[in-house]
Amino acid sequence: MKKSTATKKPKQDLNLRQRPLATPTDLDGAAAGDIAGAMNTILADVFALYMKTKNFHWHMSGPHFRDYHLLLDEQGEQLFAMTDPIAERIRKLGGPTLKSIGHISRSQRILDNDADYVEPLDMLAELREDNKTLASRLREAHNVCEEHRDIATASLIEVWIDETERRTWFLFEASRHGDPTGH
Repeated sequence: MKKSTATKKPKQDLNLRQRPLATPTDLDGAAAGDIAGAMNTILADVFALYMKTKNFHWHMSGPHFRDYHLLLDEQGEQLFAMTDPIAERIRKLGGPTLKSIGHISRSQRILDNDADYVEPLDMLAELREDNKTLASRLREAHNVCEEHRDIATASLIEVWIDETERRTWFLFEASRHGDPTGH
């Protein structure tokens, strides 16, 4: 009798077939869920702040138009660049990400500004406060990651906190009132 040379296929986990987006991770389910939930809320806030930054960029006016317009364009690009790594980190943990503008709207904590006109310095002040709020919320998410020993997400958050603090700093300095010599 001839022995079969075919190798046996490993038995697939039935749970993975029933939950096709359940990416394997060494974190337990509760930890992965806590971190994914915290990061989805951060993702919604980043999208909301991105949109507000671009809104103010598009509607900037006044004697400092060029400087403010370029500053907000740069900051908008930085915010948008955060979105894919945040979403992919959520997926690496096996969590689902935001799926629509409506989902963002329901999850965001950064308030929209739909006013027809906002004074340029008020735009900068509002964005400065929103960035300070985002930094605080990133720290909260970092605490969740530390609690569950998720070093990878925590290290990404540390970079985003630094970038957010830089945006806050630039918005603060750009909105300061100078003396007649410009200082």
